[in-house]
Amino acid sequence: MMKKFFISAALLLCGIMCRAQFQSGNPYTGFYDSETVRALKEHVLTLTAAQMEGRKAGGEGEEMAASYLEEVMQAYGVDVLPREVFGIAREGADTLRSSNVIGLIQGSDPALKGRYIVIGARMDGMGMDKYMLDGEMVPRIYPGAVGNASGMALLMELARMLSTNSLALRRSVLLIGFGASAESMAGSWYFLNRAFGDVPLIDAMINLDMLGAGKRDLLAYTSSNADMNTLVHRMESELLPVQASVITEEPYPGDHRAFYAAEIPSVLFTTGRYPEHNTARDSFDLLDFDSMERSLEYLFNFSVMMSGAPAPSFRPGASEPVDLPARTLSFFDCDIKPAFMGSYDPRTFMEKWVYAYLRYPSYAVENGIQGRVVVDFIIDEKGNVTDVKVSRGVHETLDEEAVRVISASPKWKPAKHRGKKVKVAMSVTVEFRLQKRSDGSFGVNGIRIN
Repeated sequence: MMKKFFISAALLLCGIMCRAQFQSGNPYTGFYDSETVRALKEHVLTLTAAQMEGRKAGGEGEEMAASYLEEVMQAYGVDVLPREVFGIAREGADTLRSSNVIGLIQGSDPALKGRYIVIGARMDGMGMDKYMLDGEMVPRIYPGAVGNASGMALLMELARMLSTNSLALRRSVLLIGFGASAESMAGSWYFLNRAFGDVPLIDAMINLDMLGAGKRDLLAYTSSNADMNTLVHRMESELLPVQASVITEEPYPGDHRAFYAAEIPSVLFTTGRYPEHNTARDSFDLLDFDSMERSLEYLFNFSVMMSGAPAPSFRPGASEPVDLPARTLSFFDCDIKPAFMGSYDPRTFMEKWVYAYLRYPSYAVENGIQGRVVVDFIIDEKGNVTDVKVSRGVHETLDEEAVRVISASPKWKPAKHRGKKVKVAMSVTVEFRLQKRSDGSFGVNGIRIN
């Protein structure tokens, strides 16, 4: 209890100091920042605060960083799994204790949601040491802003975007903060070899490490995996503010190596080498947050695309694409996606139709029943919504209401593939959420009650 209190108190103090630091200097600094940039700055300031003491593996700073990551992911609606704690034996010293923080966003495709994409970033840093100044030993902290508060900040904001748009994910996504990574890449090794029992179901890994150092290009290191290179190049057809350049020389070793050793295709996204690496000068001021925001948009689109793409092979040519229903394409695989009210974004369908006409069953409200209903359906060649069915239900009252609203959908503009109109299989998540009142009863925000 005392340790938990210490962590919470330290994080609160850290947040106060971070805000003070953010507001210091020019009062107009950050005035025009987007919400995403402000969030990225807050994450980096928190992770590089003096109280974190450089986030040394096994230290209180790394534990505070892990708790912060858990709290942020939970606030963003990500399911946080029980903490993976492990030890590293050290000659002549006590066993180093570290942990992995894991968040889960479940995929929506019945055929693929049992498979995984891992998106990871290392939590720990260089820590601190002492040096001689004017005849006295004084402490020196290694903030590790670029390495790797930047990757952690992007991981958290990517978690927010993916959680908000979870209906677009076909595979499930594991978001992992790896402990003791700078120390010995122990966290990723432990996850793959001791903790996670479904390693054969992991189709690919994305590593976020050292991103946003100045106005540098976004780089993608794939260990020269041909399939992964193809996926990166596939993004070039998307209208994005930044594109990643495939490189053949590894800029830094990282957690992607453990996945490569397990024969899981992986890609490291980074902005490359920088002079302040592993020095006390690796501070907040090195980061270009506007560039990080642009990289975040790329990473989000890449993650969504990868969640539905054929699994890359560790040995290209050995894997086959997942079979689709006969003569029916996936939403992500057609040349021109189906459009609802002129929009190709499924969120428009959810916002302008599903949640606009959804009614929360009174029985479910009275009994506190809530959750996410995953509904599969097909948009045929004429734009009709057909074959609506629940693939993951919560309760019959909620399941039936989700099916009712989606079945009543107006026509869509049909999808096209190779110039012809085609059937497209889609899957969406309909969320029913209640708020508990002070008297113990339940209320509903944003959805009418039957």
